[in-house]
Order: sequence, then structure tokens, then C-alpha cells
Amino acid sequence: MDGIILINKPKGCTSHDVVYKVKKIFNEKVGHTGTLDPNATGVLPLLIGKATQCSKYLINHDKKYKVTLEFGKKTTTADGEGDVIEEKEVDQSMFEENKINKALKLCIGKQMQTPPIYSAIKVNGKKLYEYARKGQEVKIEPREITIYDLKLLKILPEKNQIEFEVSCSKGTYIRSLCETIAEKLETIGYMKELERTLVGEFKIEDTITIEELLKKFEQNKLEEPEEKSIITLEKFFSNKPEISLNNKDLKLFLNGVKLTQKSPDGLFRIYNNKNFIGIGIIENNLLKRDIII
Repeated sequence: MDGIILINKPKGCTSHDVVYKVKKIFNEKVGHTGTLDPNATGVLPLLIGKATQCSKYLINHDKKYKVTLEFGKKTTTADGEGDVIEEKEVDQSMFEENKINKALKLCIGKQMQTPPIYSAIKVNGKKLYEYARKGQEVKIEPREITIYDLKLLKILPEKNQIEFEVSCSKGTYIRSLCETIAEKLETIGYMKELERTLVGEFKIEDTITIEELLKKFEQNKLEEPEEKSIITLEKFFSNKPEISLNNKDLKLFLNGVKLTQKSPDGLFRIYNNKNFIGIGIIENNLLKRDIII
């Protein structure tokens, strides 16, 4: 199989664990376009077979999350996985809706964000969490991110928690955002729960669990028309214009020869006798192959 599968990642496993399980099902090369923390759930697009070649078109997608932020505690990892390193009594007056919305509004827009020390970002060839586990200090450079929108969903004063939805750019750390929101409310806090509900155009309602995927695979039902969680490359690039090649040009195209094609620069779906062949790129009136299925 060559395509994209939208997995609903369960809590308590790594993205690598999910890749391994799906790889065992299909016995194909499998990749993902961005990890989710072990305790996070939600949309995890996986690339199967030759679809791994299109990862470059998926890595810059914006994302949306549903978040539970708990106040009054600060942890080593900024989430529930770490040890509590600070506790502070929570003033219940901070749970006024106007106060919370004001704090959220202050966090919207382009900004520089410092990633948490417990993250997989590499500094001098080592991942940040490797420095953290050894107790070594390392300079973490802030990165530009964009918070497009923040929407308050629930106020749970009895639990010292709020739930909110965030739309953000690639590279945003929600754990760091939670700590920033807590600071705006003059307290401390950590990310209690995280669910990714959107990656680019991929929605949580279109995902499938690993258990459902295995069942459908065994029943040979993965290619049913109503199956939204399985996306072929032809479907994924369906908004791109198409070019039909005759047999002679197709042979040249597949061999890596650039073909003269007077069309605007961009991506194109390539066909031969109505059969989908893959994706080509036109640059300066020259068509070259990009992804071949």
C-alpha cells in the first residue's frame, strides 16, 4: 500500500511505537510527519510505502490542539510526566472568565518561544532531553512561532484547571505555552492533557485507531470509498492539475529525463492512459519526476 493513514494515537505510547505497529501490519516502509509526546493523543499522519516520499509536503502544516492546563504546580518536563518541582496556592479569583480570556489574548500572535529542556531538539548533535537527564546545562535558543487563536473551552476551578483550544504554527510547544499562560495569570502551571485535533487538512474525526486499522486490514476493507482515514497519493494531490503523458514520454519521464512542458511552475499529477503514475514538478517549462508510485 502507498498512501497516508490518519492514526488516532492513544495515550501512553510514543509515535515510534505507533510506526512500528503499523509497519508490522503492512510490512512496508512507514514514516510520520511529526511526533506526539507519549501522553498526548490525537491526529498522527503516517506515510506508507512510496508515500514516504511526500513527507516534504506535510512537515510545515499548522496544527490545532485541545489542552488541559493545571495551575499550582510546575514540573521538570512541563507536563504530567515530570516531577513536581514547585507548588503554589492557587487564588480562586483567577478563574474569572474575563481574566483568563485576557491572558489567552496576550499569547496570540508571532512570538519567540523557548522550547522545554525535555524535548527532542538537537543542540551540538545531542537531543535536549539527553542534557536534561544528565543534569547538564545547555543554552536553548528561542524560536519564532505563531499562535493563531486561543479559545477558552472550560473553567474547572475545583480541579485548578482550564481547557482551551489552540491553533498554532509548526514547531510550537504546547507545554511551553501552558507555562506562559500561567505566568500571565501570575501563577505556575503545567500541561495536564493534550489532544491534537488537526494537522493541516487532517481532522481528528477522520482518524482510525490501530485496532480498527488491523481489523480492516484483515477484512480487506481499507480501500472502501467511505474510508476517510486512508488517503491515496492521488487523492492527497487531487487539487493539483494533471498532465497526461503518452507511452514514449512516460518512459523518458520515469527514467529521469526532463520533458518540455509549457505550463506554470508547480506540482502536477501525472497520468498515462488514465492511470495515475505519480507527481511531477514543472520549473521553467521543464517537467521532472518527483514521486512515482
